[in-house]
Amino acid sequence: MNNTLNTDDRLHPHGDDFYELLMTAHEGLDFDQSAALNARLVLLLANEVGDFDTLAAAIKRASKS
Repeated sequence: MNNTLNTDDRLHPHGDDFYELLMTAHEGLDFDQSAALNARLVLLLANEVGDFDTLAAAIKRASKS
C-alpha cells in the first residue's frame, strides 16, 4: 500500500473559494443533512481519485487528525 499522499497545496489559488462553496452547500442543513452531504461528497471525490491505495492512505491520515 502506498502510504504517501500529495500534501502540496493543489487548490492554490482557489482554496478559499472551495471552502466558501463547501460552507455555502451546508447552509440551512441540520446535522444529519450535513453529514449526508459530506458522505456523498466523499464518495464522489473517492470515485474521482479512483486509486484504492491513495484513498486508504487518506483515510488513515484523516483518522489520526
